[in-house]
This record gives sequence, structure tokens and C-alpha cells, in this order.
Amino acid sequence: MGLLDQLAGQVLGSLAGGGQQGGGGQAALLQLVMSLLQNNGQGGLGGLLERLGQAGLGEQAASWVGTGQNLPVSADQIGQVFRGGELGDLAAQLGIPTEQVAGHIANVLPQVVDQLTPNGQVPEGDVDLGQALSGLVAMLGK
Repeated sequence: MGLLDQLAGQVLGSLAGGGQQGGGGQAALLQLVMSLLQNNGQGGLGGLLERLGQAGLGEQAASWVGTGQNLPVSADQIGQVFRGGELGDLAAQLGIPTEQVAGHIANVLPQVVDQLTPNGQVPEGDVDLGQALSGLVAMLGK
């Protein structure tokens, strides 16, 4: 596990709070989405956006990066992007069906990408995980 994964785990673990119902699941899902961003094997956030574009979701991904409204994505579309064992592995970690994981990712991923690109541009190099997590904390607080 990399340093960023450990940091995300610690921060998101603290977000779950001692025994808040549902908080642990949300925190685990956000941690897994951040893991997808960091370890997708295709170059972090930029690689993930490229992967989304190749799967026909370029318009949606561009809206998440841009400063306007985020276009939605469906669980089925997420399933097309993360084929194979990726969603199954996430489902096993969360203890929920693969389709449910895809639905949760479809809900969270646009907001995560939006938080990582506050100026409407993909940052060069590593993403600022602290900035993303603070934005996600604010989002969860709503």
C-alpha cells in the first residue's frame, strides 16, 4: 500500500466516525474511488479520464473536470469502464453486490473528479489528495 493510500485510509477512516451508521460504507467507497484514481494502471487522474473517454464517456468526464454542471453517469456505464475483476474486487471489499458498487461509483466519481480539478483543469503530476479529501469531507457533511 502506498503512502497516499495510507493517508486516504486514515483520513477516510476518521470520517467514518465511531460507529456512525452508513459512514463506514461511504468512507470505504470514497477510499476505493481514490484508489481507482491513484492505481488504475494508466497514469492516475489523467489516465482514468482517458479510460473514461475510450469507453465513450468523454463528454461526461469533461463536464466533471470543467467548471460547469457535472453530467451524470450510470452504473451500467461504470460497469463498461471497469470490466473484469475491478468492480468484483471492490464489491468483495465492501461486502455488497457488484451492481451496487457500480451505482455508488457512478454517484461519487463525478464529485471526486470535480474536487480534484477545481480550476477546470487536470493538475500536472500527482493530485493533491489533501485538497480532494477536504472537499469530500465538505460534500459528505451536506
